Amino acid sequence: MYHPALKTPLCDMLGIEYPILQAGMGFVARGPLAGAVSAAGGLGCIGAGTMTPKELAAEIAIVRGMTDKPFAVDLLFATAGGKSAQMFSSDTQALIEVVFNEKVPVLVSGLGDPGPIVPECHAAGMKVLSLTGSTRNAVRLAASGVDAVIAQGYDGGGHTGSVGTMTLLPSVMDAVDIPVLAAGGLADGRGLAASLAFGAIGVWMGTRFIATPEAWGHDNYKNRIVEIGDSDTIRTKCFSGKPCRMISNDTTKAWETPEMQARLKPFPHQTRNVIEWLGADPYMAGRRDGQTDIGALAAGQSSALIHEVKPAGDIVRDIMAEATRALERLSGKAAMAR
Repeated sequence: MYHPALKTPLCDMLGIEYPILQAGMGFVARGPLAGAVSAAGGLGCIGAGTMTPKELAAEIAIVRGMTDKPFAVDLLFATAGGKSAQMFSSDTQALIEVVFNEKVPVLVSGLGDPGPIVPECHAAGMKVLSLTGSTRNAVRLAASGVDAVIAQGYDGGGHTGSVGTMTLLPSVMDAVDIPVLAAGGLADGRGLAASLAFGAIGVWMGTRFIATPEAWGHDNYKNRIVEIGDSDTIRTKCFSGKPCRMISNDTTKAWETPEMQARLKPFPHQTRNVIEWLGADPYMAGRRDGQTDIGALAAGQSSALIHEVKPAGDIVRDIMAEATRALERLSGKAAMAR
């Protein structure tokens, strides 16, 4: 049904049908979304960085109530200073314990280095993937023993680096000897086909899966992604203290002024700083309450490629079908050239 090139080593590594991973987005990626993506043949991922252990266990139960296929949990391993630590915070450690107790098949580090627990993960039969926004960090992560790195370019939503996907992806592949996935600016089958052409074994997509009924979040947030173009997001430190691509709005514009830039605090203290300034939690204002004019609305430049809110399972199948057409076009042109 689908092009044979779409059966990549990632499928065998993770026990999935299709090389499509749904990003573990904070607040948004909960059990219903992860379960829907996994049930459709991709790998759904719970974004657990802002959860309590009890909440994470409940979301895992939701996924397992929807499907018996593999899924992932995304944790944040970054310390307050932005450097990996040999011992993680008590909050992170509590979530790690849930991951082990629940025998989660795949662990993803959305920030930081999971190196100290990689041997234990492997001993438990778990695969470990790590996001990176730079080639230098990819090398460090590979040395920590992770099974694959996800090279996320500047184009992506949420916390992201400063290098575009089309430069970062081949640079990372040249620098490490483990498999690499592509992320950032990818929202359809053309992005999957292009990533495979670069040599990636799959894709990690976030923004496309926000605009789904299963994603946790207000309809205003999802519809805003559908509405905006490729220049309507901004990479800003205003919400967390780390560069994070968000939909541009009144809050992001206010914090771009020289006066407000001088008031920025480092991660993670900027979150409390902006809450006190705004008089509200921007994450809840945007994602839960739909206040798109002031809230923190993570989204990538690939928003320009998203034209409707549709079920997550349909998106997985659409991506596979479009990637098949793209690869068949390339095969046809190659045959004509010969």
